Amino acid sequence: MVKICCIGAGYVGGPTMAVIALKCPSIEVAVVDISVPRINAWNSDQLPIYEPGLDDVVKQCRGKNLFFSTDVEKHVREADIVFVSVNTPTKTRGLGAGKAADLTYWESAARMIADVSKSDKIVVEKSTVPVKTAEAIEKILTHNSKGIKFQILSNPEFLAEGTAIQDLFNPDRVLIGGRETPEGNKAVQALKDVYAHWVPEDQILTTNLWSAELSKLAANAFLAQRISSVNAMSALCEATGADVTEVSYAVGKDTRIGPKFLNASVGFGGSCFQKDILNLVYICECNGLPEVAEYWRQVIKINDYQKNRFVNRVVSSMFNTVSNKKIAILGFAFKKDTGDTRETPAIDVCKGLLGDKARLSIYDPQVTEDQIQRDLTMNKFDWDHPLHLQPMSPTTVKQVTCVWDAYEATKDAHGICILTEWDEFKTLDFKRIYDNMQKPAFVFDGRNIVNAEQLREIGFIVYSIGKPLDAWLKDMPAVA
Repeated sequence: MVKICCIGAGYVGGPTMAVIALKCPSIEVAVVDISVPRINAWNSDQLPIYEPGLDDVVKQCRGKNLFFSTDVEKHVREADIVFVSVNTPTKTRGLGAGKAADLTYWESAARMIADVSKSDKIVVEKSTVPVKTAEAIEKILTHNSKGIKFQILSNPEFLAEGTAIQDLFNPDRVLIGGRETPEGNKAVQALKDVYAHWVPEDQILTTNLWSAELSKLAANAFLAQRISSVNAMSALCEATGADVTEVSYAVGKDTRIGPKFLNASVGFGGSCFQKDILNLVYICECNGLPEVAEYWRQVIKINDYQKNRFVNRVVSSMFNTVSNKKIAILGFAFKKDTGDTRETPAIDVCKGLLGDKARLSIYDPQVTEDQIQRDLTMNKFDWDHPLHLQPMSPTTVKQVTCVWDAYEATKDAHGICILTEWDEFKTLDFKRIYDNMQKPAFVFDGRNIVNAEQLREIGFIVYSIGKPLDAWLKDMPAVA
């Protein structure tokens, strides 16, 4: 029986291993993590992450051929294939601070694998890592190997949160990179055999190690670039009276471009886009390619610009001050159908409004008050370290309250900011909301999900990203 062990029970490791266990009943899969609360959650009815369909998959396999454990060394020792899915945060100090990936957790995982292994192993990079990480890991393993042979593969994940289980069931492609040697090819084939249980052969791509590592960064950079492109257009649309929805629809009709990832919004978020682009920028700089680095850096600059523009629009519309005004924040996760708040644009928008002394009332159907308070008090990049190494926030943000329903959040508010496109926000009773708000009542739609005309008929002053401006807003320019 083939045994697989995955180090790291997070957003990638948990769902990926659960699906492998479901699709490969003959393989024993163990997911290990040093965090006791996280493993306890995976073994309970309340899983540590929310992902549609994940519950069913875990419940079908847990205790049969899928196990969650804190006994890291035992499972690594027994495994034939070890996936490493640990945090790779952006460095906050030292060489490459603010751009380079911090491989501390990766390195300690590699040293531990070398330390406890008694038989040959295939080690698979599953975390997003900078190009050439495999080479570094290979060196650590071979220099500490005591005669045991390790083969390193890169198998980047291309999951989208909110649809991760579907993405795992029906992937566009599975990418496996390995050394172009007989042993390397054999290791690639062994991993290919696992995926071949349910993925058609022609969708399993094999490349060299560097191509696989770089493909992941490139894919995320291209996706983020599309969002920044349409967001840049949204600013021009507002300035000229064009409608960004019409423009992006017309552009997306071109089959060479296609319609996906062309929705203007308050900005992109999620754990990978910014991190991966910063990483790409750093790799370009290290390889003497400053022009290429600068090109990709602009994608993040436009994203930051879009968030700032949104905050400025809110403040300038409300008589240039939101001091002590209640503002309802609808949605805090970085996109619908996930409870994930990593790098969500809501953090920067809320911090911007708090900087102007606003009082915020936040509602998100999947995010806890504890998480929101942590996000608003943490430093940049802190979120990407394991929970027990994150700073505990001694202070909560006083001007923030978290409520469990949209009507409570909007009661007596001066304005509403929609920051996540949850479906339930489309069907709210806005007449009821309007009647319970301070006047003039504002709606700032950061996701273009409400019908602005209907809201204007009720009496709201509405700002939608990239849409022709309300007469009220035209007199109040959003200063950049």
